[in-house]
Amino acid sequence: MSYTAELKKTPRRFLPEDFKVTTWESLEPFLKNLLDRSINSVTDLEAWLKDSSELEAVLSEDACWRQIRMTCDTNNKELEESFVFFVTQLQPKIQPIADLLNRKLIDCPFTKELDTKKYFTYLRSVKKSIELFREENIPLQAELSVMGQQYGVISGKMTVEMEGKEYTLQQAAKFLESHDRSVREEVYRKIQGRRLQDKETLDELFTQLVQKRHQVAMNAGFANYRDYKFREMGRFDYTKEDCFQFHDAVKEHVLPLVNMIYERKRNKLDLPDLRPWDTEAEPAGLAPLRPFATGKELLEKTISCFEALRPFFADCLRTMDTMNRFDLDSRMGKAPGGYNCPLAETGAPFIFMNAAGQMSDVTTMVHEGGHAIHSFLSHPLELSAFKEYPMEIAEVASMAMELFSMDHWEVFFNTPEDLKRAKEHQLESVITIFPWIATIDKFQQWIYENPYHSVQERAEKWMQILGEFSSSALNFSGLENFRQFGWQRQLHLFEVPFYYIEYGIAQLGAIGLWSKFKQEKDAALDSYMLSLSKGGTLTLPELYKTAGIEFNFSPEYIQKLMDFVKNELTAVIG
Repeated sequence: MSYTAELKKTPRRFLPEDFKVTTWESLEPFLKNLLDRSINSVTDLEAWLKDSSELEAVLSEDACWRQIRMTCDTNNKELEESFVFFVTQLQPKIQPIADLLNRKLIDCPFTKELDTKKYFTYLRSVKKSIELFREENIPLQAELSVMGQQYGVISGKMTVEMEGKEYTLQQAAKFLESHDRSVREEVYRKIQGRRLQDKETLDELFTQLVQKRHQVAMNAGFANYRDYKFREMGRFDYTKEDCFQFHDAVKEHVLPLVNMIYERKRNKLDLPDLRPWDTEAEPAGLAPLRPFATGKELLEKTISCFEALRPFFADCLRTMDTMNRFDLDSRMGKAPGGYNCPLAETGAPFIFMNAAGQMSDVTTMVHEGGHAIHSFLSHPLELSAFKEYPMEIAEVASMAMELFSMDHWEVFFNTPEDLKRAKEHQLESVITIFPWIATIDKFQQWIYENPYHSVQERAEKWMQILGEFSSSALNFSGLENFRQFGWQRQLHLFEVPFYYIEYGIAQLGAIGLWSKFKQEKDAALDSYMLSLSKGGTLTLPELYKTAGIEFNFSPEYIQKLMDFVKNELTAVIG
């Protein structure tokens, strides 16, 4: 199959080419047209679906741009107001009509004549949306959208001073690589201390989010928000019990490897004990890895890396660059984190991150680059809804790219020794991320099963769960004051609740794909691209099967994959 990164903006046939989302008065006639239109044949229905898809793409891209611009500059009130306008003035009016359009589709006598295989996942999703829709949840969901973004506004203002200069928390993290242990401890305590200043504000924000989310679930007839969210996210192929099994498997089969990694780090640094500010350090005389200096250089090197892996991947990034679809450097007033935001109409996504010249930024860049390639591969699909793929395969796209791209990381690292250290760091992080994923997911399960908990109960439960998944090779003594609110640094809890276990499930898929890649690169890349090109038109197990991997997170399978990564890590270390 041939693919091209020369994107064509989806041509408009329903909306005028110059139409922009500005007011409800200008938007409403198009929604009414779809609602009132007669459908007298399956041909009429397919034309109606294409027009609906076009409108969905325009609305989605407009909403995404409002959010992108706001996260790029959290100090700009106009950008914040533009986002708030969409979610409080437009979305609440769109949602009831969207529900009626969903019902019109399901009730249409010609729907049963649509290609069953082609439309199965889409129609399943539409039925789920009808099942969950409640008029009384519209204002609550608008409030939740606005409140969730407050996390970025609060976090974007967090800075610390080191050596007479002000740094964002992302920029300051480079001091954790210092050879001077006292500098590492100083910056660790400053970062945690700065977070502590907003602890109560974030606690209060989170309490309000939990209460409103619980009300949404109750309104929709669910016992708790966890059960509601599983349904809303389309988790048709696994259950909460599978998540609990994942937690247990991480404790049994991953934590011992994490302990081994940290014990090895302690020995390398020749320390009596390993403290949390030591995990990114290297022995004296070994300079921290500095793979790039600026966001521009990071992009150029990533393009070179992707070119060597498969030219199509590099072409995707080049297309994005010509369309100004990157904001990579960390700076004051910018929201934390990183993301790839698909843009449904124009096709080329936007990559946002907070690069500060560190090794972890390379991983973030190739990770988001994998997401971007997914956007390109799925863009040619006929309907916008076909491009809405499950997060569990979306994260395979990104995490597999982290592993594939290691074959060409020499563009970032000039010496064989630095390249070896970078690969070692990456493979260690593949393993060490699992306990954090399990911690966040188990914490969320408890939060929403017990929505009326107090702030103190929340802190105590967090410490209990954190203790279950913390490495015995790390000494956290005396840091309880910081640790009890460590969950606040995870933006997913505030902005995208229950979106986190996907990273664990997908990491397993990515490791499986990488194992295949190690045996036959081209075949692995071919199946990877084929799976991503299907968007959301297949079920999750079918997408994994198309990629040539198992949709499986049983303890036995996790152990098998951990053994593989351990062997690869051993081979790198030598």
